Amino acid sequence: MATINDIAKLANVSKSTVSRVINNYPDVNEKTKQKIIKIMQENNYWPNTMARSLSTNKSYTIGMFVPTNLNNFFFREVIQGIEYTLGKHGYDLLYFTHQKTMRFYMDTGIKFNFVEKSSDKNVDGIIMLGFNMKNIARFNNLIKSKIPTVFIDVKLTGERASYIISDNEKGAIKAVEYLISLGHQKIGLLLGPEEVKPTQDRLSGCKKVFEKYGLQVKTDWLYHTEYTLEDGYKSMKEILTMTDRPTAIFGEDMMVIGAIRAARDAGLSVPEDISFVGFDNIELSYHYNLTSVNQDQYKMGEEASELLMKIINEEEFNPIVLPVNFVERTSCRYLKN
Repeated sequence: MATINDIAKLANVSKSTVSRVINNYPDVNEKTKQKIIKIMQENNYWPNTMARSLSTNKSYTIGMFVPTNLNNFFFREVIQGIEYTLGKHGYDLLYFTHQKTMRFYMDTGIKFNFVEKSSDKNVDGIIMLGFNMKNIARFNNLIKSKIPTVFIDVKLTGERASYIISDNEKGAIKAVEYLISLGHQKIGLLLGPEEVKPTQDRLSGCKKVFEKYGLQVKTDWLYHTEYTLEDGYKSMKEILTMTDRPTAIFGEDMMVIGAIRAARDAGLSVPEDISFVGFDNIELSYHYNLTSVNQDQYKMGEEASELLMKIINEEEFNPIVLPVNFVERTSCRYLKN
């Protein structure tokens, strides 16, 4: 079995250089780093985790708090990006809690202590995925604790904390501008819970476009629900009972796909009778030919992990806002005036 001395000899570098590559120090020449990694791979070498922990005072484990349902298509892609990227850095991912546990604390009023949980498992940093802006003070102790932390879709920063989020407002602006360019002025909105930051930003984008064109957000056509097919279906069923109803719907993909199902079950054709635009561009969007705002969920996971590595390694870091792009399919039609 190869040793660190063997790797250093094969790479024609010092043992300390190999060690610095293993521990992801930034001061190693990139070409040298890649050469050492390649030799390590070819010789099936990776240092013993316990030995690394003892020498670096690190656990090489990242904790992730997820208080929501992981069956969501969006979260699956984000988590894949997180797992792959952390793996490249030699880290394992530890899921701290799950939906039922988190809800128990929320329902009973018992204070959920993120710092104690993180310290108890001796993780090197944590990722917060699936949280909303409600009761945001609950994160104060975590931010003050200096545990390296990255929030996904929650805009919080600290000495050793930052966030990553997609440009939700710009994406919503693109979507609504597109519908208006097709002649639609009666636009319904299927958005997530009001306390979720992406929802707030998307609604802000919608309002800006409506104001620009002299339109209003009609409260009867605005729905804030969970990100589920079922809620989208129910919302659309209500809309279909209205005498005055929208000619187009914009919202999160899962809810919009549920709405498409409801429209089709009612005998309507898409896009001949009603148009739809989604946000997220999840895999199901392709199968429904849904025009959608694409946010790269996998890249979000990658970038969240890289941001956390910077914080852990005490490098300079800043919040990340990922750009979005528009994917046009066949779920909208031109509306003749």
